Amino acid sequence: MKPEAIPEAKPVKASRITLSQLMQPEHANLRGDVHGGWIMKLADEAGALAAMRHAQCRVVTVAIDQMRFHQPIRIGDLVTLKAEVTYVGRTSMETRVQVIAEDPITGRQTHTNTAYLVYVALDDQRRPRPVPRLVPETEEEIRRMEAGAHRQAYRLAQREGDPQEAVP
Repeated sequence: MKPEAIPEAKPVKASRITLSQLMQPEHANLRGDVHGGWIMKLADEAGALAAMRHAQCRVVTVAIDQMRFHQPIRIGDLVTLKAEVTYVGRTSMETRVQVIAEDPITGRQTHTNTAYLVYVALDDQRRPRPVPRLVPETEEEIRRMEAGAHRQAYRLAQREGDPQEAVP
């Protein structure tokens, strides 16, 4: 079986997506604060869409870095998630997802959190497949890609030290 060719490189902007959703009572607790798990679900969807756009195939979530909520999100807020690929390996991609809550009446926007998620591209047999290289075009994209490389090195070091990773 011959190895798959690496697809043509792509710029960061080719992966960018934006999702928006109005927060409803079913997304929140009795005090009107949106559940963090709901925001994590939306962040995973946004990150996966950015990764799929980059790789042009199915992806599976393999890691979610620490997610810290800086501000609450309330019922009635319009939540917007902006995602893009920030780093790629051979078969994996890191995405950056920024979460913004907006009061649609006043227009006041609050950055609630930023999360980094990692996905692996899958072929039709659900095996990892190569992804396109990432081409940063701005200083900010270069900085994010370098930071992504450091985060990936940290993740790999953590995995090597985790005894659960050795269990088949």
